Amino acid sequence: MTSKIVHVRKLEKLGDYRLKLWFTDGQAGEWDFSNLATRTGAAAAPFRDPAYFDRVFLEMGALTWPNGYDWSPQALHADMAAAGALKLETAAT
Repeated sequence: MTSKIVHVRKLEKLGDYRLKLWFTDGQAGEWDFSNLATRTGAAAAPFRDPAYFDRVFLEMGALTWPNGYDWSPQALHADMAAAGALKLETAAT
């Protein structure tokens, strides 16, 4: 089984730890990242502040934050697909 390589090509901040994400395979969807605020460890501690979460940016197609924390776009895509959170968006955005 081969897994497809996808990247996040665009993001929109929706507030309350939610993002809308567009992937390079044409699929898009909204995802709730509020579980970041409950994780333990030094790298996750800044996420207790929603303003820190909102400092997210894209680096090489991955969600990334100033402390170097990043989120695998392939894992995120797989989780969103499994949850039925993705749909094909054909219009250019």
